[in-house]
Amino acid sequence: MCGIVGYVGGKQVVPVIIEGLKKLEYRGYDSAGIAVVDDAGGMDVRRAEGKLRNLEEALRLKPLDGVYGLGHTRWATHGRPTEENAHPHRDCTRRLVVVHNGIIENYLQIKRQLIDEGHTFVTETDTEVIAHLVEKYSYRIQEGEPRPPLENAVRRAAEYMKGLYAFAILSADEPEKIVAVRKGPPVVIGLGQDEYFVASDVPAILYHTRDIFYLGDNEIVTLTRSGAEVSDFEGNAVTPVVQRITWDPIMAEKGGFKHFMLKEIYEQPRAVRDTVAGRVSLDTGSIFLADVHISEETLRSIRNIKIVACGTSWHAALAGKYLIEGFARIPVEVEYASEFRYRDPILDDKTLTIAITQSGETADTIAAVREAKDKHSKILAICNVVGSMVTREADGAIITHAGPEIGVASTKAFTSQLVVLYLLGLYLAQVRDQLTADERRKHVEELLEVPLKMEQLLGHDDELEPIAKEFSRASDFLYLGRGINFPIALEGALKLKEISYIHAEGYPAGEMKHGPNALIDETLPIVVIATREKGNRNSELLYEKTLSNITEVKAREGKVLAIVTEGDTEVAELVDHVVEVPATTEMLSAVLSIVPLQLLAYHIAVRRGCDVDQPRNLAKSVTVE
Repeated sequence: MCGIVGYVGGKQVVPVIIEGLKKLEYRGYDSAGIAVVDDAGGMDVRRAEGKLRNLEEALRLKPLDGVYGLGHTRWATHGRPTEENAHPHRDCTRRLVVVHNGIIENYLQIKRQLIDEGHTFVTETDTEVIAHLVEKYSYRIQEGEPRPPLENAVRRAAEYMKGLYAFAILSADEPEKIVAVRKGPPVVIGLGQDEYFVASDVPAILYHTRDIFYLGDNEIVTLTRSGAEVSDFEGNAVTPVVQRITWDPIMAEKGGFKHFMLKEIYEQPRAVRDTVAGRVSLDTGSIFLADVHISEETLRSIRNIKIVACGTSWHAALAGKYLIEGFARIPVEVEYASEFRYRDPILDDKTLTIAITQSGETADTIAAVREAKDKHSKILAICNVVGSMVTREADGAIITHAGPEIGVASTKAFTSQLVVLYLLGLYLAQVRDQLTADERRKHVEELLEVPLKMEQLLGHDDELEPIAKEFSRASDFLYLGRGINFPIALEGALKLKEISYIHAEGYPAGEMKHGPNALIDETLPIVVIATREKGNRNSELLYEKTLSNITEVKAREGKVLAIVTEGDTEVAELVDHVVEVPATTEMLSAVLSIVPLQLLAYHIAVRRGCDVDQPRNLAKSVTVE
């Protein structure tokens, strides 16, 4: 949700924080703010409603200078997105400021108690209670008692707060010190030379340091120019696991593209290559997933698989069901992570639970993982971020190598997840003797051709612009697919609704007669994924059935855009527009078919004047329920 940046060190603090917030604006853009402490110990705050550029203008008109500070970009949960409710928030002494991501579930109870004790609140947010609660244990002490260190006051305050949250706090009375807390949402600590950073995500600090560690749940870190000290909520010292980030900082920039989303669509061939690299052997047809950390004996004993995910990752999970069942012949159920733990799911030690999350910090997915662990299921994470919470909770992890994804609408993370699920299906088939080495080798050969075929697709991007122009004024869309193309229809519809604000629905093509046919008229664009793998009996059957669906749609005057396999002429004779994708296997068709749907959504959104990278009411990482 919200983005946090903090800095203690020798650099000018305002540029460090503002540049960091720019890298985190995808996490929230309802308002933004900054607080800094100067050499004389004075603290000042600037805040602005709306996007970060409004805060930059406020700083231009009324500059700040300081030696350490905190910044925040907000995605509103409690309180309207106004300047008054923007972070940082102060206490009554105006010597403390806090920035916060998450939700304090019992904030009203705490707020009422603090008001009774003489505190005065000025905002509608749950965040403000943090500042006042810390003030209570830092400044409002018994006469004659020494004032405790800030981290001790924070630790006492955390005892009373319920919910999932992360926050950073500083006091003008404790020079060059920032205290940060994690209980749910991510907190990244950057380690420099006599300088330290706190942030909600790696890109915010990547230009300053590659050495980072993730704060664990129920942990507190105290940052000064001399170091970073970590402890748990009970005060016990914790030794963090430091890792070195290998991302090139330029990967988190637009690189000449108009939008991050377009850049990330074009990065998909590279992301797929990186995700496959070192994990397959063409000589033997073997799949190598060293970080699974679940023994082959255990995997052979698995009787069923549950996949838990949210949003785009849930669509990848649906496609993964086809891949894993098709290759490894293990029954797979796909679950919304947000529903999973509330229905007492049936799991045991013969169940493998696979959690899919781009960030590794999705609150619902982490909660689902913990529910599965409590029921003795083995946990495997598929994630794009090394060291994230879900990778630490799981027994093993398969890291996608998509690189940082800044656009709120996921693109390269999705295709990388599909590729990992493809590899996992082959790996499970290998372990359970469901495919021969020759069969696996053929699948690997097809997979290795995917990046080149993606590049070919991207070379025809301009063919989608006139289609986008024609359909950009539509108020509704319908996306149809069969088999593994059904999840791609869902994902294509999601991309369109996310960034263009057009209502779009994905549907199994075989269900058209059970309701959706009533929607079809000459004003409804219908996108049909109608790829085929010649010689594959199942694929050919699905293709013939999809042709029948297209005929039904055209009989009702619907406008049809079809995604077809290169060289297909049968569909072209029936529909209004055709986009060809290179031929591949039925199982890999999804990885290619989604690319033109991403581009279609992008071009329609641009034509409608929408903010492609920061669609309204959405944030990149959903770190609270």
